[in-house]
Amino acid sequence: MMPPYDMPAGDGEPPKEGELIRSGSPKDPAIPTADEEAVVNAMRGVYDPEIPVNIYDLGLIYDLKIAEDGHVGITMTLTAPACPVAGSLPKEVADVVANVEGVGEVDVTITWDPPWTQANMSEVAKVALDMF
Repeated sequence: MMPPYDMPAGDGEPPKEGELIRSGSPKDPAIPTADEEAVVNAMRGVYDPEIPVNIYDLGLIYDLKIAEDGHVGITMTLTAPACPVAGSLPKEVADVVANVEGVGEVDVTITWDPPWTQANMSEVAKVALDMF
C-alpha cells in the first residue's frame, strides 16, 4: 500500500491499488458530525467530465464510513485506470467531502478490485445514459 499523501489535482498519473488520498483537517468537536446523506449529496456533485452522471450514481464509491469525530473513509474506483481524470478525480472527491460541514479529515482509498462495470450504476445513472 502506498503511503498517504496529498495528491496534486490533475497530475495525470493513474492511482495505484490501495493508494490513499487525503484532504481536510480535524473537525471542531463543537460542530455536529455530518451524516451520510450530506456526504453522499456532496459526492453527487462530482462528475467524470466524459460521463454526464455523478460519481456516486455511476457506482464508483464502494464504501463510505463516517466516524463520530468526523473522519470520513471512502473506498472508490474509477471506470478505468486510463481514465483521463484518474489522477485528479479521487483528490476532487476528498476535497469536496472535506468541505461538508461536520466532516474532518477525509481519506479516499483507491481500489481496482472488483473492477467497475456498468452493473455498478444506479437506476438514475442508467436512465440518464439511456441504458435500458
